[in-house]
Order: sequence, then structure tokens, then C-alpha cells
Amino acid sequence: MTALMTEVEKAAAPLRVSYRSRLIERLQAVAWGTLAVRTVAPLLGFAIFILLWAVLSHYRTDLPGPGATWAAAKILFADPFYVNGPNDQGIGWNILNSLGRVGTGFGMAAMLGIPLGFMLGRFRFLNDMASPIISLLRPVSPLAWLPIGLLVFKAAEPASIWVIFISSIWPIIINTAMGVSQVPQDYLNVARVLNLSEWKIFTKILFPSVLPYLLTGIRLSIGVAWLVIVAAEMLTGGIGLGFWVWDEWNNLNVAHILIAIFVVGLVGLMLEQILIQIARRFTYEQS
Repeated sequence: MTALMTEVEKAAAPLRVSYRSRLIERLQAVAWGTLAVRTVAPLLGFAIFILLWAVLSHYRTDLPGPGATWAAAKILFADPFYVNGPNDQGIGWNILNSLGRVGTGFGMAAMLGIPLGFMLGRFRFLNDMASPIISLLRPVSPLAWLPIGLLVFKAAEPASIWVIFISSIWPIIINTAMGVSQVPQDYLNVARVLNLSEWKIFTKILFPSVLPYLLTGIRLSIGVAWLVIVAAEMLTGGIGLGFWVWDEWNNLNVAHILIAIFVVGLVGLMLEQILIQIARRFTYEQS
């Protein structure tokens, strides 16, 4: 009987190998098909966008088409860091100046908003006291804060940073406070039984639990900050993408305006992707 089973296993071995090979090939085909779909879909969408743009520019001769915009972009980025005067500098300097203002305003918002969010989520009385103020100020248009900044700081540069700060602080506060309020009460009860200090509660319980909410708030905040800076620079002037767009409009250089739109979108996309990668590294699934 044992000899018969051995012969059967020997005969079935090639079948198992063949089945395993076909299964692997099928899985590989499915994986390649999924990858192809995910690759083709964005390319197709982008091609349709370019086609519609080309058709529109054909009927609107004052709107540069994809070819003319690409030619202007190659000339523009051939020397992105030239300096021909205080108000005539390359697009590289404009991008860096805008990023600097966004970084300063966003950094100030994070320094104030993160601890304030923890306090509001941790202490119910503070949350009840601040909620009506936040609800009142959060919907205000960012540009409505610009005159206040100009009145207080008497200069365009700090006024622009003020607009970034006041516009980007709300997502950080709200998401951080929401994350703290979602921490299971059992964790806090155990900490109270163990007589943990407030610092221990923060570092061992609150911060790890709130981190996903905090990173979401930061993502939303940096998006708002980058969105606002262009409009603020249009009104305040100085070196930056917003002022550059307005200056090109005054020069009726529509191709450069289209290039600026793409630059703003690409930089915003890169900032968001960087924060997404950071968020993935700190999620519980990745730890």
C-alpha cells in the first residue's frame, strides 16, 4: 500500500508543479493588468486634457495652446535664477520666496495650533470656551485678514505671512482636538490609576493616538497655506508666484500665467505627497 501511495505521489508531482506554475502566471498577469490600468488611466486623462486645451486654444487665439506654452516654459526654465532687478527675477526665485512665506506662516501655525489643539481636546472647559470663537473665525475668507495684517504690521511681507498663519491654523487645531477627544477613556482611566503625570499621559497615550489626526490636519493646513499665498502675493506684491502672475497679466503674457498655474499645482502636489509619505510612516499599520 505504501509503495502504491509513493507511485501516486510521484505521478501527481508534475501536476502540482504545473498547477502552481499556471497559478503564478495567472497572478502575474492580473498584477501586470492592474498596473497597466493604473498607468494608462492617468495618461489617458492627461491626454484628453491636452486635447481639450488644444481645441479651445484653436478657437480662442488669445489663449496659448499646449505647444506654445511648452515652448515658453523651456525658455523660462532655461535660466530660472536670473536677477535683472528687484522686480525682475527668475521663476526659481519666485517659487523659493513663496515657499519661504508659506513655510514661515505654516510653521508659526503649527507651533501654536498643535499645543492648542491638545489643550482643547484634553480639557472640556477650554474646548467649550474656544469653540464659538473658532466657529466664528474659521469661515472667514483668508483675504479678509489681509487689511488687518497691513494695519498691524505696516508692511506687506509680514502681512502675507499673517494671512498664511491665520488661514492654516484652523485645520491643525480642529483635527488635533478631535484626535485627543477620540482617545479611549479606558486609557486615561488606567493612566489616572497609575498616577501618571500629565507629561507621561501626553507622550505615552495622547501623542501616539492623536498622530494620524494631527498629520491629516497638517496636510489640510499646508494645502490651505499654499492656496492662499498666491492670492496674498497678488495684493501685496514682492517677489513670489502671486506677484509674478499679476505682473505677467499686466504684460499680457498669458503663456507665463498658464505656466505659473502648472507650477503652483505641481509644487502643491509635491508638498502633499511628501506629507502623505510621512503620514504613512507613522500610521499603526506601518509600525
